[in-house]
Amino acid sequence: MKESCGGGRKQGTPSPCAACKLLRRRCAEDCVFAPYFPADEPHKFANVHKVFGASNVNKMLQELPEHQRGDAVSSMVYEANARVRDPVYGCVGAISSLQQQIDMLQSQLAQAKAEVVHLRVWQSATLSNHGPGPASPSNSGSPSSRLMASQGKAIFDMDMMVDQPGLGDSIW
Repeated sequence: MKESCGGGRKQGTPSPCAACKLLRRRCAEDCVFAPYFPADEPHKFANVHKVFGASNVNKMLQELPEHQRGDAVSSMVYEANARVRDPVYGCVGAISSLQQQIDMLQSQLAQAKAEVVHLRVWQSATLSNHGPGPASPSNSGSPSSRLMASQGKAIFDMDMMVDQPGLGDSIW
């Protein structure tokens, strides 16, 4: 089994790669780890070794074509770091957390879009009932209207009706 190091080092550099340093062995010229685990990043290999084991990482890298090894190492490092942070869920925990954030943000976006439609309907009704005058959104009862009224000035100008779709048209 080839587990020696050195392929990613400059000629004459005596420093072993992070893998060989952690495993306390001599780093040879054709080391499979050296291009991906440099000596100045020992934490990368430490976590990968802790989660996958050096022998398994060596086997995985040797079975892959060289042009795919960098991506495989990046994936192993990401998974190992996630597994160290969260031993039970690892990457799945991070993905689940991000999915929850996406769901929450999509809900907030839908609420904001509904608020825009509500304000446009209110503005259209105000303009058609009272003619083109300064609109005061403080009476609509919407959260943004209450916020604008409490600040004493509009956050955005509600009098602009340039290129706005009609009430039946979709705005998104």
